[in-house]
Amino acid sequence: MARTLGSSDLVVSSIGLGCNNFGRPGSPTEGQNGTDAVIGAAIDAGITLFDTADLYGYAHGRSEEMMGRALGARRDEIVLATKFGHPDSGAPYTGKRGSREYIRASVEGSLTRLRTDRIDLYQMHMPDPETPITETLAALDELVEEGKVRAYGHSNFSGEQMREAARAAQQLGARPFISAQNELSLVQRAADREEVPAARELGLGFLPFFPLANGLLTGKFARDRFPADSRIMRQRPHIAEDADWDALDAYRELCAEWGVTMLEATLGWLLEHEPISSVIAGATSVEQVRQNATAGERWRPDHAQRERIEELFPVPTGRK
Repeated sequence: MARTLGSSDLVVSSIGLGCNNFGRPGSPTEGQNGTDAVIGAAIDAGITLFDTADLYGYAHGRSEEMMGRALGARRDEIVLATKFGHPDSGAPYTGKRGSREYIRASVEGSLTRLRTDRIDLYQMHMPDPETPITETLAALDELVEEGKVRAYGHSNFSGEQMREAARAAQQLGARPFISAQNELSLVQRAADREEVPAARELGLGFLPFFPLANGLLTGKFARDRFPADSRIMRQRPHIAEDADWDALDAYRELCAEWGVTMLEATLGWLLEHEPISSVIAGATSVEQVRQNATAGERWRPDHAQRERIEELFPVPTGRK
């Protein structure tokens, strides 16, 4: 199902493809053949939003390079999103991460690696406290004027930083950010206190990252079953070990009562959670891609079902 990304003219699929696994050592998408297969399957399944970053691929630009080779003649079938400005990206560019100099070097690098003449959604990966947001916005607005970028968004901004950026764009007469990426899932709802309401207020399309809590909400994990070959157990075992299994077991029972899988219920809850435009889910196999695309269209909770889910996973109180 197609959705508009915030108040922009970008139209995206309700399920997107997270591209951080391309080039990941030990995964089926470490090499080009696996990446080609996943990208082809995603397009065939109707997924149009592809989200990467110059950080992804376990070496600067590797995910983008692999995607550029894989997309080929199918580039125009998707909405291509990438990011710049993460302090750990390993970028060789000089200058502050939000500066005009850095942004212009970054976009040229991404365009070259992605083998494209424009980026549909160019996202600032992390705020840069050393650069005025007005300089960042002015540089991004130039890229739109030049046709190198269609629209731009941000990631990891606080609610106040979102509002500050919106005010700055208005004062400059520049185009505003049109999307926000922040962590949000049933088991990590802190963004529902500040960032989600700010995005809604500003008309931003919200793109949750880690929406499936690194696989914890796919149904593959249980209190007594942690798949050894999963990303969680290889890199972040504490996510499973520290999880609220009482809530997760109760959630599994609810899903069984409603005749849906945990994956279907989780994606359905997210896609009814305004102002989410698309749920970006990573995948390392053709089967995962197809499961995500199908599950995203399968089920939506009614009001009573949403309330029962949110009773199990309430918004945390207090400050982050």
